[in-house]
Amino acid sequence: MAARIERAFLLALALTAGFVVQGAAREAALDPAFYRARAFVTGQGEAERARGFGLALEEVLVKVSGDPRLRRDPRLSRLEADAARLVARFDYHDRMSGIPVHDEQGTRERPFDLTVTFDPAGIDRALRALDYRPWAGPRPKLVVLLQVKDAAVSYALASDGEHGLGQRLSLAAAAEQRGVPIVLPAMAALAAAGGADRSTRVARRLGGDLALTGALVWQGQGWQARWRLAWHGVRYRWGSDAVSFDDAFRRAMDGALQILSGHGRPSAR
Repeated sequence: MAARIERAFLLALALTAGFVVQGAAREAALDPAFYRARAFVTGQGEAERARGFGLALEEVLVKVSGDPRLRRDPRLSRLEADAARLVARFDYHDRMSGIPVHDEQGTRERPFDLTVTFDPAGIDRALRALDYRPWAGPRPKLVVLLQVKDAAVSYALASDGEHGLGQRLSLAAAAEQRGVPIVLPAMAALAAAGGADRSTRVARRLGGDLALTGALVWQGQGWQARWRLAWHGVRYRWGSDAVSFDDAFRRAMDGALQILSGHGRPSAR
């Protein structure tokens, strides 16, 4: 009798563990890319790899939680120092691939992209330990409608436009790093949409759910950026002054992420 009870208990425990694993797998499967990040490192030494793990962990925690304010949490540094225990796998991509190693710099200080995939259950537990939670809901796709004016020309940033190649790449990188799905319309689609007031209806015609409208103006010492987003009947505005366009796009995506995930209003500047 005792043996049968023990076997029944072990079977129940195994089934429960199976359900937990399957539940974690389903949660991770919702947004698998959110548990993966890239960090730029020099060389493949242990210390540099640990630094890369910490950078990647910060990005993943922000993506999964949907709260960019997490970066300012003083407890984060302690978690980053122990990031290796949350890593499921990692790999390197040589940024100088195809260039022969010819000196000491080419061996020890060769630049790599370190791609790190974290254990989803471990990341979710780490967030809860910091009093955050994963943002498990569907993420609206933003149609980015941006007018750019530099010293020489003014243009709408388009996926196939003559101007703004570097800005397109920067915007895409900022969105990916924050887990914000975006659409940058083609020139023909922008022309067909027309008008200055870009409604949700127009955004949906352009392949998204909401319109993130912005203006990026060069002012000699940097870019002035202004952003607008309407969500659940509330109109949000925020921006930045005298920044690079990389910083402007990072702040745009931080603001959008904070709003959409329900973590409040981004600072106006």
